[in-house]
Amino acid sequence: MTKKNLVIAFRLVFAALSLAGVVVQLTISLNSDFGAVNFFSYFTILSNIIASLVFIISAVRLARNYQTNDVDVAIRGGSVVYMVFVGVVFNTLLRDVELGGLLPWINTVHHMVMPLAVLVDWIVWPPRSRIRLRTVFVWMIFPVAYVLYSLIRGAVVGFYPYPFLDPTVQGYGGVALYCAALVVAFAVLALLVRWIANRVQHAGAVTAGG
Repeated sequence: MTKKNLVIAFRLVFAALSLAGVVVQLTISLNSDFGAVNFFSYFTILSNIIASLVFIISAVRLARNYQTNDVDVAIRGGSVVYMVFVGVVFNTLLRDVELGGLLPWINTVHHMVMPLAVLVDWIVWPPRSRIRLRTVFVWMIFPVAYVLYSLIRGAVVGFYPYPFLDPTVQGYGGVALYCAALVVAFAVLALLVRWIANRVQHAGAVTAGG
């Protein structure tokens, strides 16, 4: 099997695994009256859905030899940053937090396996075009909008998806500090993901040229 076919299979398998976790956990949430809106208010769920869709679409396009453009690369890169961010935040802030009805295998897939899978895919099959610095700022739009949504909705309905966003737990000052720290961490991670892609791409070009 060629490297191209391995990448296609890799993306489809992990996308299916991630989406299966979303569907199973959603079913559990609905049966327990947790609510669909609350379920889809988790950054982890949204990021897994985005990454899975990107995996599926990119696998199909790769099979058809579709030439990606800057927008395609930006969307794919964003999905990588979001998923790796999920893995970092979970393993640093949420590992010891009670996860309620979250099944262990889904927890592992969504918080550990998928973040690693998208990063491996990014390194093994990097984008062909260089990623500009301004793309990093585009990647930051979604998490910033998500935080604003979570805080505003939480103030209205009393539901906060993560304890570090809950002012009744952290206080408003604590939430502000957490948000500031997470924004900085996300920016650093986004710059790192950009650097990896450009570095691997450059190394590949040099090897091909030499």
